[in-house]
Amino acid sequence: MQSYDLAVVGGGIVGTATAMDLSSTGKTSVVVLEAEGELAAHQTGHNSGVIHSGLYYKPGSQKARNCVAGREALYRFCAQHGIAHDRCGKLVVATRESHLPALAELERRGQANGLSGIRRLDGPEQIKELEPHVEGIAGLHVPETGIVDFVAVTKKYGEEIERQGGEIRTGSALRGVQRESGGMVLETTSGELRCRYLINCAGLQCDRVARLCGVDPGLRIVPFRGEYYVLKPERESLVRNLVYPVPDPRFPFLGVHFTRMVQGGIEAGPNAVLALRREGYRRFSFSLRDVFSWFFYRGFWRMARKYWRTGFGEVWRSFSKRAFVKGMQQLVPEIRTRDVRRGGVGIRAQALTPDGMLADDFRIVEAEGMIHVLNAPSPAATASIAIGQDLARLARKNFNLS
Repeated sequence: MQSYDLAVVGGGIVGTATAMDLSSTGKTSVVVLEAEGELAAHQTGHNSGVIHSGLYYKPGSQKARNCVAGREALYRFCAQHGIAHDRCGKLVVATRESHLPALAELERRGQANGLSGIRRLDGPEQIKELEPHVEGIAGLHVPETGIVDFVAVTKKYGEEIERQGGEIRTGSALRGVQRESGGMVLETTSGELRCRYLINCAGLQCDRVARLCGVDPGLRIVPFRGEYYVLKPERESLVRNLVYPVPDPRFPFLGVHFTRMVQGGIEAGPNAVLALRREGYRRFSFSLRDVFSWFFYRGFWRMARKYWRTGFGEVWRSFSKRAFVKGMQQLVPEIRTRDVRRGGVGIRAQALTPDGMLADDFRIVEAEGMIHVLNAPSPAATASIAIGQDLARLARKNFNLS
């Protein structure tokens, strides 16, 4: 049975970034355990590929600090390793007078978070200088935003881990944890191994991994499916770069927006629909275990009582292409249903507390010999290097690593 100093559970972008930093000294033996056959199989591999600027986040919050530091670290990493990316900028658009106070608050937050290039656009004419087909009454141009392929980034993290002497085990879902003197034995689908310490970065399964380790996570992961449409090639000229609405401050979702993808094409979405399976990328994917997980959780019903109308609207947009396109038309009125086709689907691991609150910032629970990352919301991919460094520092402190 092989032994390691530290095991990282989860081969997404946060887990691999953490393992990359921990293995960098060559003094800590690290293994990454990924349940699927390849890295970045779930949240990392199904997002919109946006390098976030830090515009949305409360100044001083973990999200704000990690996003600003992680964004620039990610740009440097991509340039160093030849990973395709583009610091293309984005436009946030107010389409109604009622949006203007929230737009002003975004501008204030952006400036407080160090976005020196942010620029207020007053009136439709200034908006159309950047995006000729977008309609709005005011906007913010944020040049620090960019696009990248996060799967390529994660695979490069994996290469760096192995170059530094670490190991990656795919097809290794965690099935059991047994404490022993000096560490623990991990039972996985690829066999048993020993480790002294463990970091849980399991994303959609992080609450279950915590319980498997004997730790009460204090929350439940409720999966939300985000569906995208893509503009047909002959209509891609309607959007130049990234266009976002002013978000609803009640939710940790950004609303239907347009994203130019680094591989080419324009994506629109996502919505946010309760998923019936944690890794269910098809509309009718179903897992009885996953449904029971939230159906019998009081936090879910407390949330549902507050937001059922919003949830019904999201479900309607999931089944009605016309309703989805209507959301797009709020920003780009020229779009018609014939101009788009269904695109990809992502699943968001939304942490929900027993009082029905949607956890909006990072949640980390420490236990003996363990660190559990129980909520790593957007901008986790953007901030992955900074988050990985923070988790590695915490591990070195807690576990007395070199």
